[in-house]
Amino acid sequence: MDVQEIKQRFGIIGNALGLNRAIEVAVQVAPTDLSVLITGESGTGKEVFPQIIHQFSTRKHGKYIAVNCGAIPEGTIDSELFGHEKGAFTGALADRKGYFEEADGGTIFLDEIGELPLSTQVRLLRVLEAGEFIKVGSSKVMKTNVRVVAATNVDIPLAIENGKFREDLYYRLNTVPIRVLPLRDRPEDIFLLFRKFAMDFAERYRMPPVRLDEEARQVLEHFGWPGNVRQLKNITEQISIIEQERNITGPAMRSYLPSGGKPQLPALYRGVDEKTFSNEREILYQVLFDMKKDMNDLKKLVLDLMHEGASPSEFHAENAQIIRNLYSKEPAHFVAEPAPQNPVQFESVDRDDIQDTEEFVEESLSLEDKEIELIKKALEKHKGKRKYAAQELGISERTLYRKIKEYDID
Repeated sequence: MDVQEIKQRFGIIGNALGLNRAIEVAVQVAPTDLSVLITGESGTGKEVFPQIIHQFSTRKHGKYIAVNCGAIPEGTIDSELFGHEKGAFTGALADRKGYFEEADGGTIFLDEIGELPLSTQVRLLRVLEAGEFIKVGSSKVMKTNVRVVAATNVDIPLAIENGKFREDLYYRLNTVPIRVLPLRDRPEDIFLLFRKFAMDFAERYRMPPVRLDEEARQVLEHFGWPGNVRQLKNITEQISIIEQERNITGPAMRSYLPSGGKPQLPALYRGVDEKTFSNEREILYQVLFDMKKDMNDLKKLVLDLMHEGASPSEFHAENAQIIRNLYSKEPAHFVAEPAPQNPVQFESVDRDDIQDTEEFVEESLSLEDKEIELIKKALEKHKGKRKYAAQELGISERTLYRKIKEYDID
């Protein structure tokens, strides 16, 4: 069965290369008993791939159980997964089989695996390594033969670093990784998905399907879709129900999108310490605070030198060094401005004439202006090479090309 037939069977819409590759990997690994870890953002449709793996495996006639680990309270998740004995805890009025016992001979899909408590992770690791588990409240070791497929939208390596996920369990689950692309990385599929959802809702609510004009289609395809396919489906349903006019225009489409459908800023390069700078605005504030501190130091130095009667040569040397320090301070991914070639000249004035004044220059706080500025600086730094500029900004080269055209950047 080829990729197109698999898409039709499981209702998958799209032709992106990354999507096709993920389907091919799922089919290739299905006949084995290897553990699979599916990663991707929330709303990308990760739950389809375990079904593909199960249906193309030798376990397809066994049970397939999907478990949302994030939806089960921490106090009961061990009982849900591994079962419990009568009297094991308050309310345990009878023996209960867990999912691993029920799915013996089949496949179990553990969604949101990153939400598992550490104590449950230890139990799961034993199942993966030895096929053994112990019910809550029991001392009897039980055997199970299940295929485990897990999925998460959590950055597992970061969770390991923060002590929230076991490293040995990660490597045991990640025998075969499958990454599901976010919707913004498959823009050619956005309109196809919208059209499919529009037809489905038209049939469900017995009304003509909505259609997009060219401007509305451009708005749709240039939006970032942080909620991915799930968000696109919800917005399509809203439009199908609310709009009286079946031909949707650009302004009408923008009214349904967060922030009016404006493109999102490029992601900052992760070389910056994220614990210190969580977003672009904090970086800009930090730069401004550092500059203000340096200017205050410079004013203090001027006053001290004039009070001590320093010679003009000493004054200029000290002043030039402070200015060089001021211009050398920059965040990891900002382009430094060249230091002034000549030291700043100061006129001789009386100390009493000096006033401690600060000049405030109104700064543009437009996100669009900041985005254009960052793109220009990245292009200038890498001498117009878009590939390296995109890497610096933390976005794809295709996204950078689109933003250059959108903002008419030379």
